[in-house]
Amino acid sequence: MKKNKKIILLILLSFLFLFLVSSFFYFFIGEAPQAEKITWGAVFSRKYSEQLGLNWKENYKALFEDLGVNNIKIITHWDLIEPVKGNFDFNSLDKKINIAEENESEVILTIGMKTGRWPECHIPQWAHDLEKEEQQERILKFIKKIVLRYKDRELISAWQVENEPLFPFGECPWTDKSFLEKEFELVRSLDERPLIMGDSGEFSFWIKSARIGDIIAHTLHRKTWFSQLERYVSYPFPPVYYWRKKLIIENFFGTEVICGELQAEPWGPAPVYMISLEEQEKTMNLERFKENVKFAKRTGMDTFYFWGVEWWYWMKETQENSEIWEESKPLFY
Repeated sequence: MKKNKKIILLILLSFLFLFLVSSFFYFFIGEAPQAEKITWGAVFSRKYSEQLGLNWKENYKALFEDLGVNNIKIITHWDLIEPVKGNFDFNSLDKKINIAEENESEVILTIGMKTGRWPECHIPQWAHDLEKEEQQERILKFIKKIVLRYKDRELISAWQVENEPLFPFGECPWTDKSFLEKEFELVRSLDERPLIMGDSGEFSFWIKSARIGDIIAHTLHRKTWFSQLERYVSYPFPPVYYWRKKLIIENFFGTEVICGELQAEPWGPAPVYMISLEEQEKTMNLERFKENVKFAKRTGMDTFYFWGVEWWYWMKETQENSEIWEESKPLFY
């Protein structure tokens, strides 16, 4: 009996070893084909622009009128739109939508509680102490308000419901997959446009996301501050890693995959506006930007949204350094 158990264990270990070796070769060895045509877009946050000390409207308009952006992902923040319970202020979001429309841009609108930029979950002060169920009820009302307000605007190409909602990052009170599915059901009941599910490009295989969204928008970061290790980390994943995951998702789930967040700004031990230029250069400068663009092209993806255009504008306007701003222009035009 003991001998049989040892044989079974040996067989299981052998299969595990073969699985690990084959997985390594599949995800880390080889090259991905470059897409024939690549769409480059930008992610914009009014809150982040203002945290950098910028006039958000001038920053935003410059993306279209100077940089040449014609695909924009707009982050909405619950605390800015509903600062007082039941009182919704759509003034700045209306302006962003109108400016994008004037410049014939397509818009992805990110909606929900966790929409990106620190602290990730942007909960109004009045909602912080609500019970979970009541918070969720208010989030659904918030989402419904936005979708009904903008569903007739043709420039909206898709809704992104939450940002990396299943990835444990940020100062968020809870993660609830069943509630996330309710959010998606709500938006689907209100509009026919595709629904985007954000997910980590580095630490997820996108399986759960593919079961929920119509499109997966993954992150792509190359070097960041890793708080758990208290050091900078360069991620070891090669371009083909993203391509092979994309093939699995498209073939088994029929779900489109894009890069919704391509690192193009520093990621340090504190917010950008609190660290020195020398510290910022450890994770982003002109050469790193060029390298990230080259890397992105080698993933086989055909759509990328730059993360950090507010910082490019800050560098240009306050630090007299427009290198990345100018370097990016040929990508958009």
